[in-house]
Amino acid sequence: MKTSRENGHSIRVLFDDAVIAERVAQMAGEIAAARLDNLLVIPILKGSFMFAADLLRALHRASVKLEVDFLSLSSYRAGTVSSGQVEIVRDVESQVDGRNVVLIDDILESGRTLAFAKDLMAARGAASVNTCVLLNKPGKRATDLEAEFVGFECPDLFVVGYGMDMAHSFRELPYVGVIDQS
Repeated sequence: MKTSRENGHSIRVLFDDAVIAERVAQMAGEIAAARLDNLLVIPILKGSFMFAADLLRALHRASVKLEVDFLSLSSYRAGTVSSGQVEIVRDVESQVDGRNVVLIDDILESGRTLAFAKDLMAARGAASVNTCVLLNKPGKRATDLEAEFVGFECPDLFVVGYGMDMAHSFRELPYVGVIDQS
């Protein structure tokens, strides 16, 4: 397995940029096949921004007509473990009522953040709410939520890169990796 040196840390690469790009294109095809009309795609910031940007471009190439808005939620703040409390940092501005919504997030772990967002969109009258995640990490699930569109199954490790951070560092990495603590 490939290892990279970043900011004085050794990072073991789990999913490199080529593997991610291939899977993102496949996921765009899966979403296109769902034929969701009147589609509103909502990336959940901050962690999903790189995945969302690549997926939105792939959806465009797949001729999916959509509107994009953003939702910023937080349950981590500067920590590495979820607090269990989800806060709205920035709300969507678009009309949700009657729309098919796809929520994009970086990782489905406890499920609290996505469950909160899914319930919020449903309460606002969304016709349907689907979830799309780059990584599925079911080992610590605190809800019964399962994503409709999943990029990769992820081992129970704290991951960084491709938008995901550790105390606001490592988001810029073009791959998903694990910081070697040894």
